[in-house]
Amino acid sequence: MKSAANINAPAIKSASNTWRVFAIASIAIFMVSLDTTILYAGFNNILQSFPNAKASDLSWAMSAYSIVYAALLIPAGGIADKYGRKKIFILGTLLFIAASFACGASPSVFWLIVARVFQSIGACLLSPAALALVLEAFPKEKRSVAMGAWGAVGALAAALGPGIGSFIIDVGGWEWAFFINIPIGLFCIWLSATQLRESAHPRKKIRLDWLGMLQLMVGVSAITFGIVEMKTGAWDTTGLIGFILAGILVLLSYIPWAKFNPEPLFDLSLFKNRTFLFANLAGFTFAIAFSIMFFSFFFWMKEIWHYPQTLAGTAIMPGPLSVVPTAIIAGKLASKIGHRPLLIAGSITYALSGLWYMLIPEANPNYLQHWLPGMLLSGMSIGLVMPSLSAAAVHALPPKDYAVGSAINHAIRQIGTVIGVAITVLLLAKAPLQIIDFKTTYAIHISLALITALLCIPINTKPKRK
Repeated sequence: MKSAANINAPAIKSASNTWRVFAIASIAIFMVSLDTTILYAGFNNILQSFPNAKASDLSWAMSAYSIVYAALLIPAGGIADKYGRKKIFILGTLLFIAASFACGASPSVFWLIVARVFQSIGACLLSPAALALVLEAFPKEKRSVAMGAWGAVGALAAALGPGIGSFIIDVGGWEWAFFINIPIGLFCIWLSATQLRESAHPRKKIRLDWLGMLQLMVGVSAITFGIVEMKTGAWDTTGLIGFILAGILVLLSYIPWAKFNPEPLFDLSLFKNRTFLFANLAGFTFAIAFSIMFFSFFFWMKEIWHYPQTLAGTAIMPGPLSVVPTAIIAGKLASKIGHRPLLIAGSITYALSGLWYMLIPEANPNYLQHWLPGMLLSGMSIGLVMPSLSAAAVHALPPKDYAVGSAINHAIRQIGTVIGVAITVLLLAKAPLQIIDFKTTYAIHISLALITALLCIPINTKPKRK
């Protein structure tokens, strides 16, 4: 008997709708990416609306989302493969917009965090399903181009998020930064139901590795808690270091568990693939650097240059906008020369952008000369690195592992994002901020970018000559 994948894949590819599949999947990814950048922009506004909350409390609205996303994304990939990517994609989108409404209606930081957890579950279901639908729709020789365009979609959302989010927050309040997801998501569901074909790789059985997910969530949460609370004065430094070390031990305890468990959260044997291993390690370090950089931009614009909300968001847009054309060009180049040259060049350029921010901007605003060049440099760097890492991670995997492999890659990057947010809150969530406070932030940015470049050296996706 032919599997659902064998029945449906030719229909998807033979029709002239490969880019239509891409467009529909991209709407949902755009919505998820937009929501993330909007929250960065609205951090201070949300904090001000809850007078009894601390910055460290609100940071969990961001961190809880990423932690749950990282833990559930991997089994979500397997669920999409088994039960149907279209079906799970629609279900995830529906849950995401329902949780978005709950976020906007939250009466306290606690309920906002709870709503963000459910929003994360929705994102977990739709993200790997969306990427698997796209990979299934394109022939293998065209996937680098598709992944370049896929990275450009996320970059476009990141570019528009600060400006759109800041404008929405100024006009309607931070609540509408979440409510905006509802019409976008409903439109995506309608298109999916009417135009997508089902795609799946049926598996005999899927058992959720609850202990593995718990190890991941507890470990990352403990590390994040230790970093975020380091300067609040509420905890002893030795105790917080203990939290961090305990979190690392919990994460490491997954290794023997995965070897013992016949169906672990993710199969460690995938990491025997050298390119998959180093693409994920590089994705982790680059995600930390990226979240530190992006989050710190808003602190600089509002606390050092005292830009109003909408102007601060607009000022950050040129960098992410430059990611879009760079990602598309990088995808085309990667199909000819492989990803390694792009990754190394992008990582080194990203380190140079951190050096620019460390040395050039001053207390007196001079956007065109002191800030814009660094934004463009960082944007082009991200366009070279992020989509290339995503593509490299799944390059050598068989079709049955597309969703799971991409889910592992995104989960690891989400963990990096959590760590980056925690570091930024530790260093910059205080008043009054001074320029000297940003020096350490950008030193970490530069170091992580250079480490990423080193980790990209073993990655090999260069096409073989026929």
